[in-house]
Amino acid sequence: MSKRVLDVGNCNPDHAAIRRMLETTFGAEVVRAHEAAEALRLLREQPFDLVLVNRKLDSDYSDGLPIIETIKADAALAGLPCMLITNYAEHQEAAVAAGAAYGFGKKEINAAQTRAKLAAILAPASPSASSPPA
Repeated sequence: MSKRVLDVGNCNPDHAAIRRMLETTFGAEVVRAHEAAEALRLLREQPFDLVLVNRKLDSDYSDGLPIIETIKADAALAGLPCMLITNYAEHQEAAVAAGAAYGFGKKEINAAQTRAKLAAILAPASPSASSPPA
């Protein structure tokens, strides 16, 4: 089963680049939400493995950090990995303080370190040593 990622608040070109990288690198299914209410509704209705939140939402230029804070404050969603998409270290640090994993900037979408961060969450689980051989 492929991993599912919710991409929140990215403009069309950025969403396309993120989706393309996640689909080709990890075989992930990417679902898009334009604003906070839509993202929270989707998270409560469907399973996701990762939430990527843009620092400034394209739809209304509101701050994406409160979305992460809301997810982390909700007992049903708190364990869901989140990352903030921003090029600014101070905003990454604020997201980490809110409970997110350290994210990446749009300029780093195809960088090796971004793929490594995402692989920690999206790479297929390796068979355990106790599993019988196929």
